[in-house]
Amino acid sequence: TVKCWGSNASGQLGLGDTNSRGDNSSNMGGNLTAINLGTERTARAIEAGDNHTCAILDNESVKCWGSNASGQLGLRDTINRGDNSSDMGDNLTTVDLGAGRTATAIAGGYAHTCAILDNESVKCWGSNSSGQLGLGDTDSRGDSSSDMGDNLTTVDLGSGRTAKAISTGDSHTCAILDNEKVKCWGANTYGQLGQGDDDNRGDVPGEMGGNLIYVDLGSGITATSITTGAGHTCALLDDDSVKCWGRGLVGQLGDGKASHLDSPPNLSIKLGTGRTAKAIAAGNFHTCAILDNSSIKCWGLNDSGQLGLGDTENRDRTNEMDDNLPAVDLGVGRTARGFSAGDRHTCAVLDNASLKCWGKNESGQLGIGDDSTHGDVSGDMGDNLPAISL
Repeated sequence: TVKCWGSNASGQLGLGDTNSRGDNSSNMGGNLTAINLGTERTARAIEAGDNHTCAILDNESVKCWGSNASGQLGLRDTINRGDNSSDMGDNLTTVDLGAGRTATAIAGGYAHTCAILDNESVKCWGSNSSGQLGLGDTDSRGDSSSDMGDNLTTVDLGSGRTAKAISTGDSHTCAILDNEKVKCWGANTYGQLGQGDDDNRGDVPGEMGGNLIYVDLGSGITATSITTGAGHTCALLDDDSVKCWGRGLVGQLGDGKASHLDSPPNLSIKLGTGRTAKAIAAGNFHTCAILDNSSIKCWGLNDSGQLGLGDTENRDRTNEMDDNLPAVDLGVGRTARGFSAGDRHTCAVLDNASLKCWGKNESGQLGIGDDSTHGDVSGDMGDNLPAISL
């Protein structure tokens, strides 16, 4: 089953109204309703964009709800879903991915959505102002009756190439291909596509397929995981190190500098003596990694305590990384199994299967029954940070 909390202005919580949840103690626990996905339908995967949410269901179909101004729900119109009681359940249509096609992975950006299909091809829909759909133009898809299904072209990844993983940033998209190499397309204002320049890709004909070069991660180096923020991209590499590129003015690239990089750096991020990474997650302007010892370290913007370090100081200088960067205090004996980073908040699934969130909380997105920021002052974290009541 699926439960969502936080901001709900566009119905992105899927509860048939526009009321936020999680900002009052009476909102959570047994009082938080599970989303109606349809008769006997359950969820296998979930992804939250800026103001929309998508799930892969148990039958490998896709349903999306929330904001739809650019067609990001893939329902052939621009009408929001989830903000009215009649929108959800069996009344919420599945996304038409094409005849016989289902989804194995889903990614939600600011106002676009991408899926890896059962044949390992990629389809994207929604906003396309920067070419983030990878279709050689800037026309949105999913907002018109003729946009979806077999009429929605798959992204040309190159001759014989398919996708293993996908991530959508603000207005760009990156995929790990079947050869473990990375291709990115869409907005490139800060070099987030890793092409050594600031030119968008995928917004005019002739830029995709074999003409879209791989991101140069280093000689013989490939990627095992990819994550995208609001103008930056990070990859977990095959040696369990991390490289980030793109927008970097608040330290989110982890190189200890407040500057942009238009291609991956030569050196990986220093996570601490002997430490490597198991997983990575990019928020809008901060980045986190789960390390090999199952601790979490975060760097970049920290104006709302999203780094979980008990202050609001950015980590954007060389002397703040490596062994000088503390791990997030998750509580006595607690470690991380998984995590996710939002605009200015971060959430982690702990080793005991509980869930903790910290950072900005004006809409209750931390799910702990108030709208106060957590993680921005000393004493907020560790055992003092309550787990979410599900």
